[in-house]
Amino acid sequence: MHFMEKKHLYSWTSKITLLLFVLSVYYMVSSRAEGGGISIAANKSFPAVIMFGDSIADTGNNNYNPNSLARCNFPPYGKDFKGGIPTGRFSNGKVPSDLIAEELGIKELIPPYLDPSLQPNDLLTGVSFAVGGVGYDPLTAKLVDVTTLSGQLEQFKEYIGKLNAIVGVERSKSIVAKSLIIVVASSNDIANTFSATGVRKWNYDIPSYTDLMLNYASQFFKSLYGLGVRRFGVFSAPPVGCVPSQRTLLGGFRRDCAEDSNQAALLFNSKLSAHLDYLNKNLPNANFLYIDVYNPLLDIINNPNKYGFENAIKGCCGTGDLEVAILCNQLEPTTCQDDSKYVFWDSYHPTERAYKIIVQELGPPPFLDPMNFGMHQEYALRY
Repeated sequence: MHFMEKKHLYSWTSKITLLLFVLSVYYMVSSRAEGGGISIAANKSFPAVIMFGDSIADTGNNNYNPNSLARCNFPPYGKDFKGGIPTGRFSNGKVPSDLIAEELGIKELIPPYLDPSLQPNDLLTGVSFAVGGVGYDPLTAKLVDVTTLSGQLEQFKEYIGKLNAIVGVERSKSIVAKSLIIVVASSNDIANTFSATGVRKWNYDIPSYTDLMLNYASQFFKSLYGLGVRRFGVFSAPPVGCVPSQRTLLGGFRRDCAEDSNQAALLFNSKLSAHLDYLNKNLPNANFLYIDVYNPLLDIINNPNKYGFENAIKGCCGTGDLEVAILCNQLEPTTCQDDSKYVFWDSYHPTERAYKIIVQELGPPPFLDPMNFGMHQEYALRY
């Protein structure tokens, strides 16, 4: 916490905010120069948002995996979604995949890639390959029997083949290169594979395990780059030690934040940020943006009243201490009535309202030059 707070001059200005602002202004300026419209939605210079990673970005892919318990396609999940329908999103409503696409003017919802009803336009404007329970460490996904990141990569290759069939190889390459590719992983590695189960503690300490995570993350980024991806937004690890389940399992009698988990997140984030800077300098035409979610979420947790929340240490569902996935169900009689007062929906995932606060555009630093899109990692490292 202290390390990153010193590193970020604008601790609350989320890197998602920076990402959306830089890209939106960049394309508005480009559009004006070309005599076109002034919005992303109008000029379509940013054709799609494509998500990889875990439950923060999963919009329903785990619905199609009957072998895993890491599913949420049942009430009360989705109670604030359109029609109160549980879609497989790990929240009461929308998740960051949807909110980012909506902010960019692409579309309101990002569908899961495994949805058999996908239409060609769904593929052209973006899908999510993310599945709840995954991490950079392949063991993390195996522990809960879900598709690994390498499996998501294979699905992405299949997706490119479908794009080729719809619009041709050249336009397909252009879509992949111009789209925003967001990767959200790491929290399950730290919370589950290392801290809660202790499986990786047998052979690794925190420094060596975060090195292992980074190695797998780098391999994944380079594989995406090899398939033509050029614009990456990479989420940092969140303050995972402060989510309700970690407080319950590792926070002692008072349910304090699990500091070892938070320190692991901070150490990984410092390594990830530096590595993305390295990739920017060494992969031609690559644009990697480090998206800090650690500090924004921690600020909400530490100062809930500042944002209109009343409870930041328990989830809305059930007791709020441990319920998640199959444990968070409609048979829980104690589920809260007003989830807008809660930072967390279940014991691990924020509410839609908390996600919106993190994703919403709060205003860019005044000295940011929007035309320096290719240098955004330098800014990301210094804010």
